[in-house]
Amino acid sequence: MNTVRLPDGRFELSGSGAEFIDPKGQFKSRVGYAAAHVVADPRAENVPGAPPVVDWDATLAARRHLWSYGFGVAEAMDTAQRGMGLDYPQARELIHRSAAQAGGPICAGVATDQLPPGPHPLDAIRAAYAEQLEDVQAAGAGPVLMCSRNLALSARGAGDYLDLYGRLLNDASAPVILHWLGPAFDPALAGYWGSGDPARAADTVVELIAAHPSKVGGIKLSLLDHDFEVALRRRLPAGVRLYTGDDFNYPALIRGDDHGHSDALLGVFAAIAPPAAAALRALDNADFVAYDQILEPTVTLARHLFGRPTWFYKTGIVFLAWLAGRQDHFTMVAGAQSGRSPAHLAGLLRLADAAGLLPDAGLAAARARAFFTTAGVAQ
Repeated sequence: MNTVRLPDGRFELSGSGAEFIDPKGQFKSRVGYAAAHVVADPRAENVPGAPPVVDWDATLAARRHLWSYGFGVAEAMDTAQRGMGLDYPQARELIHRSAAQAGGPICAGVATDQLPPGPHPLDAIRAAYAEQLEDVQAAGAGPVLMCSRNLALSARGAGDYLDLYGRLLNDASAPVILHWLGPAFDPALAGYWGSGDPARAADTVVELIAAHPSKVGGIKLSLLDHDFEVALRRRLPAGVRLYTGDDFNYPALIRGDDHGHSDALLGVFAAIAPPAAAALRALDNADFVAYDQILEPTVTLARHLFGRPTWFYKTGIVFLAWLAGRQDHFTMVAGAQSGRSPAHLAGLLRLADAAGLLPDAGLAAARARAFFTTAGVAQ
């Protein structure tokens, strides 16, 4: 019986996801990184303010799932609750464990979160970045220079960003991916790159890349603005990729136009790996009709998953992983499973079923009934 009582009524799961299970190696026409979540140890004190305790076996299994579909793994970034429960010692261990077992491409976040929150001298921020850059390079992962809350508080203008990032790029042993995460994902990053005007901030980014063309392999952009992303993409030098982080408009941005396309580094790929892989393989074969048809049902889910407050999207990703049978519980580090309401998660269940993301309807229904019972919805 696949019926679940939700806060707004009864729902029957269809269980249509098995049709997407067809891994065939990496993609040819696009680069696709999935930002992976961490699996908490449910027996530990993973409550707000407590040190995170990770279930390493389950966490690495989540990465093998993504590699098996042809995705690269973007490690220890915001989807892994970086800055929302995962501290730097655990992030460093995560990067080294994942890189040691990598079954496909891997890049990893370089940040400044070993520093206490708040402003710091720019030299201290650069040193923190440099320490993590060395760690990621030593692990064998590609570095992603993540936005820094410390830098957002401490920089006094575009010149500070150009100087600090320029020195980091000079020290990098190979090309890095830059990172521009908008305030929808983290309000502490408002005004990043030295301006609250995205157009002026983009000028700074383009200037930085132009000054270091051999050290920047791409930039991940997460501003949830289709037109802005296309405009920035067209300004990048040849060979510098734009990795979309737009979890609202990813189908059109990855599909591209006559002037080019975005590659992808997306949190939503962790939730929709089977259909997303099938869509990217259709794109490899220039089958744009199939690409559009496969991804279309995922967009409504993604917009719900990343609805405001957007930074709690991680809760939905873990909920879906549990319903789909990829982990055994719905517990998160820092108690972040409380970040979404039962009503929100009920909507996510409906949309996941419609998008074919729950291959075992009986298992998903049983787990959903258990969750909604504890939320006060008698089954």
